[in-house]
Formats: sequence, structure tokens, C-alpha cells
Amino acid sequence: MSDPVRDWLGEQVRMRVVGPDAERRRVELFDTDEPSWFDDDAPIRRVHADASMFIGGLRALLLQSLHPLAMAGVAQHSDYRHDPWGRLQRTADFLAATTFGPATEAERAVDVVHRVHERVVGHAADGRSYAANDPHLLHWVHVAEVDSFLAAHDRYGAEELSATDRDGYVADTAVVARALGVLDPPTSVAELRGHLRAFRPELQSTPEARDAASYLILRPPLPGPARPAYGLVVAAAVALLPRWTRWPLRLPWLPVTETVALRPAGELITRTLRWAITPTQ
Repeated sequence: MSDPVRDWLGEQVRMRVVGPDAERRRVELFDTDEPSWFDDDAPIRRVHADASMFIGGLRALLLQSLHPLAMAGVAQHSDYRHDPWGRLQRTADFLAATTFGPATEAERAVDVVHRVHERVVGHAADGRSYAANDPHLLHWVHVAEVDSFLAAHDRYGAEELSATDRDGYVADTAVVARALGVLDPPTSVAELRGHLRAFRPELQSTPEARDAASYLILRPPLPGPARPAYGLVVAAAVALLPRWTRWPLRLPWLPVTETVALRPAGELITRTLRWAITPTQ
């Protein structure tokens, strides 16, 4: 039986995340007999289909901002301030195409990213040059993203992943990473942790990173009624960040509050989003 409230909320979420062409993209990505890059039961599909991705995606943006060259590219070339929903929709479309879509759509999505990245070149505030297609920067963006999606699913996912599935998820994402140009991406959780540690000396607090964090947390482009729900997503994402990221991004660390209050709040918003985006019959 149709639930008007659920249908309305689900439509609002899809309009924000997928955009006005949601139905057309659904047909292109799912109504096809062409093989995709991953089997139906692949761990990457279980993780990327879950509502915990909303929290993981925000965590990834905050974590990625700590690399000064990656953040310089975002600050100088991204339109995340003027068109934040468009940027979110393009990211969501890439994830959907490479995870669930037919191989031709996955390859097209990768080609689009490569073409866009060709224009993202410049110099950071310290004078160092950067290029978005640089395999090293792509590597950082990839491991920060995978770690964030996995952390969010571990905490808020509908189904717990086994150790084998967690390794399988990292291995699945390596397929996409290699297509994008990442050299030797991690293929297990242990390797993922090692790659993240290797990047630590390169990470630092910059005005651009702090400003992006402030914008994402305090000044989201949302109407007033939607801000409380977004606040729960933000709180859950911040609580999942490693402790060492808090000071560089000027984020608070309140261990008791995060344990007692924020985890239940994150579970509430994730369950609500999962309920909303699951179609009614």
C-alpha cells in the first residue's frame, strides 16, 4: 500500500541526490541486460545501496579536504558553493553508474571524470602545482572515500559485513580506482589502513579546508525545515572521523556525547532515509 508521506520524502531525497532525470537514469542503469562491472551480490553493491552512504559521503568530503593539493583543486575549480546539489548529483551518478550500471555506462562515467579533471590544474597557496588526474591525488581521494563509506556502513549499515565482505568491498572499489588511473589501490582493509597511514605526513590544516568544513557543517544550502535532519547527518559524519582530524578542521571532540547521543541520532536519520528511499508497493 502506498504511503503518501514516505513517497513524498523519498521523492524529495531523490530529487536532491539524483536530480530531475531520476527516472530516466534508473532505466539507463538498471533496465538493461548488459553485464556490469560487478555481480548482484558483490559487497560494493551492498555498501553503495545503503542509506549509510549519506553519512559516509559527508565524512569523505571532510577527510579529503585535509590534503592541501586536493583541496586547492576543489577550492579553485569546484562550484560546490554555487551548485552544491549539482556536484552531489554528479558524484551520486558516478557511483551508481560504476557500481550498478552496465559496463558501457561505467566506462562513460569514468571518461567524463577524466575529461573534467583535465581542466583541474593549478597551484596551491604554497606554490606547489597540482593536477586532478595525478594518480597520487586520485589515490588519496579514493582511499579517503572508501574508508569513509566503509566506516559509515560498519556503524550504520542495515546488514553487518563479515571480514571477508569488508575485504571484498575494498577489492571491488579497486576496480573503479584502477579505471580512474589510481596505481596500486588497496585491495583489503589492512592495505587500506596502511595506505591511509602513508598519506598522513602530507595532510595538513589549510584555510581552504577549514572554510569548506565550516560551509558543509554550518552553512548548508538547505531550507530551514530540512536543516535539523541535515544536522544529524553532519553530527554522525563528524563523530566517525578519526580523532586526529578534529583540530586541523577545527571540529569538536566530545567522546561522551558522541557515544551517548550522536550514535542513536545517526541511527535514527539513517533508518529514516532508508525507509524513505525504499519504494512502496
